[in-house]
Amino acid sequence: MMAAAPSESPPTRHPTYYIADGNTVLQVESTLFKVHRSMLVKDKSTFETMFSLEAYTQNTEAGASLSQTSEGESDENPILLQGDKADEFSALMWSLYSLPYEIAIAMNGQANDIQLIRLARISHKYQFRSTESWALAALTTFYNSASTGTLVQNLVEVTELSVFCDCKTLLDAAVVKWKRLIMEGRAVAVAIGVAERLNLRALFGLAYYSMMLKGREVWDSDPQLNARQRVRLLSGHYNLIRLCEGLPTSAPRLIHDHSCVRKGKCKNAFAALWKIILTSKEGGLAGQVLKVQSADLLAKVMLAESIVRAFSEGTIPAIDLYESGEMHEKCLQNAVHATQEKVKEVQENLADWFSDVV
Repeated sequence: MMAAAPSESPPTRHPTYYIADGNTVLQVESTLFKVHRSMLVKDKSTFETMFSLEAYTQNTEAGASLSQTSEGESDENPILLQGDKADEFSALMWSLYSLPYEIAIAMNGQANDIQLIRLARISHKYQFRSTESWALAALTTFYNSASTGTLVQNLVEVTELSVFCDCKTLLDAAVVKWKRLIMEGRAVAVAIGVAERLNLRALFGLAYYSMMLKGREVWDSDPQLNARQRVRLLSGHYNLIRLCEGLPTSAPRLIHDHSCVRKGKCKNAFAALWKIILTSKEGGLAGQVLKVQSADLLAKVMLAESIVRAFSEGTIPAIDLYESGEMHEKCLQNAVHATQEKVKEVQENLADWFSDVV
C-alpha cells in the first residue's frame, strides 16, 4: 500500500463504489473507490493488518506534520493497491455491499460467473476466507448445473482459479465441462494447453486423444498447437496403433468363479470370445469393431465391453466359440466385469501414451 504516483490522466471515480460517506479512498488501476474502512477489515482480512501497520507507522513517525493529509483520506492522496484489477476490486465491493436478494441470485443458474471468478481471486489474495469459500461454492453450483452454457475463456479462468485456490469440487465441475466440449470436438487445442499448464492428467489424456483422432492434417493446421505438442500427438498415434494391433490376443484378466468346475476352459473360452469380437469380419456387432479407427483403442475396448455384456445378458445371438466351449454363467459375469475394468484402465492411462519421444 503506497501513495499514488502522478499519471498523465487523472483517475476516475467508480460509478457505484465511490460512496459519499465512505472514509477511505483507494486507487486500483485508474479507478478511485471510496468505501468504509470497517467493510475492508471484515473477515479478518489482510486489510486489517495493513491498516493497523499504517496507523502504527503514522503515530510513531518522528516530525510528522499534524496538518498533513493521511494516505487514503482524499482523491489526491489515495491508497494505491498495486497489482490489482479494478474489475476484481469492484467484485469484492459488490460482495461486501450487496443486498440479500443479489447474493441469492449468485447461488443459482442466473449467476455472473465472471464476477464470481474475480471475487474468488481477490478475496483469496486479501484473505477474505469466508467470502472466498462462498464464491467458490457459488461457482461450483453454477458449473455443476447441466443447463449452464460454457464459454471457453470463462472455463479456462475457472479451471485456473480452482487450481490456484485448491478447490477440488470446482475443479471436478470444470473438468466435466471440458470433457463435454472435447466430446463435441470443441476447444480441444485449448484443453490441451490448459491440461499441460495445470498438470491435469485426466484432461491431458482425453484432450490429446481427441485431437489425435482428428488426424494429422488437422494437427498440422491448428495454429494453437506447437511443435512439441504435435510430436506428442505423433508419438501417441504410434503407441496406440501398436496397442490396438496386440489387443485381440490380450484379453482382460478373467477371475475364475469358485463355483465353476470347468477350471481353465472358461478362461480359454473368454480369450476366444475376445479375439472373435476384435477380429471378426462378419456382419453384426462384432464386425463393427473393425470399422473403428485403427488407433482408437478406447472405442475398441468400449465396443468390446458392450458386446460381452450383451452376450452375457442374452440380448444378442450366441457367438460361436469354436472348440473352446461355453462359459460358466458366473465366469461370464466375471468376464463382463473384466471388460469394464479394461475400459476404465484405458481411460485412466490415456495420458501415458502421449510422450515427447516417438
